[in-house]
Amino acid sequence: MTVRVDETGSIRLEGTCQIDDAELLQRLLLAHPAAAVDWRDCEHAHTALIQLILAARRTVRGPSRVPFLEKWIAPHFHALAP
Repeated sequence: MTVRVDETGSIRLEGTCQIDDAELLQRLLLAHPAAAVDWRDCEHAHTALIQLILAARRTVRGPSRVPFLEKWIAPHFHALAP
């Protein structure tokens, strides 16, 4: 499973997260309003998942494994975090 809640209560993105994972991520974000998102094991994230995380304004734990995500996307997460 690429999107799940881990033992610490964080929402984890793991491996290749495709658009099919967006609905599950949305459900988890709604069900766990205080959960951070951990993308340290994420190898790819579809833009739909990125948009959901940005809209939810969650704390994102990283760094991402992917240099592109870390360079271009991570700064937006940090700017919007509560």
